[in-house]
Amino acid sequence: MSEQHHIIPIWFFVGLLLLVYGFLILVSGLAEWSHPPATVLANLHAPVWWGGLLVVLGLVYCVKYYPGRES
Repeated sequence: MSEQHHIIPIWFFVGLLLLVYGFLILVSGLAEWSHPPATVLANLHAPVWWGGLLVVLGLVYCVKYYPGRES
């Protein structure tokens, strides 16, 4: 009758947050692609790059620290 308690790593939740925020930033950057704001460096499309980076980092954290995965 031994119960095993599984602890969910905090880094999994950090990965989820990065994934959600990255997706939101990426979508907003893609939405403003055709009508960029009137700023100096708008042609670099920073929200697309940063959103994509956050999505990739979020996926890495979620896969690496997925609960139930043996480390």
